[in-house]
Amino acid sequence: MVDNRYATALVIGSVLSLLACVYLSVAMGTQHWYQYRSLPPSNDINNGSDLQGLRTEFTTEDVDEKTYSDALFRLNGTLGLWWRCILVPKNTHWFREPEPKLETKCVAFTLSQQFKTKYEEPGNHNSGEHLLRTYLWRSQFLLPLVSVGLVFLGGLIGVCACLCRSLTPTLGVGVLHLLAGLCSLGTVCCFLAGMDLLHNKLELPEGVTYSLGWSLYLALISSPLQIMAAALFLWAARSHRKNYTRMIAYRVA
Repeated sequence: MVDNRYATALVIGSVLSLLACVYLSVAMGTQHWYQYRSLPPSNDINNGSDLQGLRTEFTTEDVDEKTYSDALFRLNGTLGLWWRCILVPKNTHWFREPEPKLETKCVAFTLSQQFKTKYEEPGNHNSGEHLLRTYLWRSQFLLPLVSVGLVFLGGLIGVCACLCRSLTPTLGVGVLHLLAGLCSLGTVCCFLAGMDLLHNKLELPEGVTYSLGWSLYLALISSPLQIMAAALFLWAARSHRKNYTRMIAYRVA
């Protein structure tokens, strides 16, 4: 028989875990982690041709980091873990129009691009590998997947615990959620550190500003939710075990 206090803690922990999983999944699948705001392009034909070239290269599969970063800087780009997007006019000759109609064009990072080497000078393959940026980029891709996987594993163990009518496995569920929360937090930290290092390598054009997007905040919120769920699971498991031990000792006495 499970005490009402422990049952309430398990229900609240499960709700927090579900919310955290939804938030992190939405954050992983959206591109609003980082947002750039650039000045409107001039009506100069040369400038328009330059931006048109960036737009074309942005969608190619073998585009290098510097090229798509320049496009993000100059075309109001947004960047996520799996996506990169730019804001481009629908009309091909947009640079001749005073107020062209805009649309968002997104391209997904391929698996090979996620594990691609980052260089000391972005876009220059002869500058040598930048190990820190390389592993930060790979970590920001892998850590959220690990986090979601740990939550699902914890949920599976929780279902088995319910079927066995035992709170003992809940201790493992709490540990898994704690690790998941740390992975979610690590994802945000790796992403921000990687962007900071990139901005140190590539100078932003004049007039370009950047800000954190709502996708990043969703991932950031998921971390404390997972840690709070872990705390509830651990408290319920340990408290129930102590009470059970005391009850056994009382019956023996």
